[in-house]
Amino acid sequence: MTWIVPLVILMIVLFIGTNSFKVIGQAEVMVIERLGRFNRIARSGFNVLIPFIERPRTIDVRFFGQDVSGVKKVTAGSTSRIDLREQVLNFPSQPVITKDNVTIDIDAVMYYRVADPQKATYSVQNLPFALETLTRTALRNIVGEMELDTTLTSRDEINKRMRETIEEASIGWGVDVTRVELQSIEPPRDIQQSMELQMRAERERRASVTNAEATKRAQILEAEGSRESQIQKAQGEREASILRATGLAEARLAMATAEAEAIGRIAAALPEGQVAMYLLGQKYLEMLPALSAGKGSTVFLPAEAAGMMGALGGIKELLARTSGGSNAEPVKQSVPPRQSLLARNPGDLPPGFGG
Repeated sequence: MTWIVPLVILMIVLFIGTNSFKVIGQAEVMVIERLGRFNRIARSGFNVLIPFIERPRTIDVRFFGQDVSGVKKVTAGSTSRIDLREQVLNFPSQPVITKDNVTIDIDAVMYYRVADPQKATYSVQNLPFALETLTRTALRNIVGEMELDTTLTSRDEINKRMRETIEEASIGWGVDVTRVELQSIEPPRDIQQSMELQMRAERERRASVTNAEATKRAQILEAEGSRESQIQKAQGEREASILRATGLAEARLAMATAEAEAIGRIAAALPEGQVAMYLLGQKYLEMLPALSAGKGSTVFLPAEAAGMMGALGGIKELLARTSGGSNAEPVKQSVPPRQSLLARNPGDLPPGFGG
């Protein structure tokens, strides 16, 4: 029985030492109370407390976890050490009713940091639960003012408004809310199916509009190409016509120049005043084959044809004299009777001819 007293003394010493000497880690603090009143904030390092007079104040904490089967659960507890690092408050999804009376499940997460341990300990009884409740309330108020389509496309706006609302309400708790994020927004299954059908119809409509615009653009490009081709073709034909007309004019001008030079040479070779007779006879000689090429057996010539034939004979004599010189023999002018030149059969002559 003599060993009981030392054992009791040892246990008392250990108890006093455990409650009097505290080693606080980095980024942690303790709220120290003396006789039930706030005394000081114990920082990281070695701290000594007066036994039975000073003691650390405990606060409630909550941890959101997930077991092996994937079921989400919340673990609540208390601790005397206040973590000054940024913490994550994650809580299960909650049903929220939108402005158009659609119930959706929203899963949110909040990031916060304890800025004033004294206020976080004494200004609110359960800080995690208070923040969670405040987040739920703010989320319901904000989403209740929006319709479903606006809610699905306004995550950034909802996050910003929730952060401002929670920060304004929790500023007296010594908490600095850094971010509020919506992890997921899940509408009911029938709403999801309707949204999928609507999205599919919208995509088909966009595809039809895109195809129509592509067809329209192709037709416009084809019309512009055809118009440009016709313009280029017309310009080419115009330039070709101009070139042909220019070439024809130059050719006619060259032919006229050559003909003028030829007439000049003929005029120089013939006696004066005989050029016209020569040219007229040449034209008659050129036209005779065409006149005699017809199928009819009768050829009509003007009454002056006899004189013309005589002129042709004279031209021939002149040409012979000019080409042969003075030794050339004179060419006898042979003029057939007028009636034989006018027609083979005198009875075929029309009135006014012959005689």
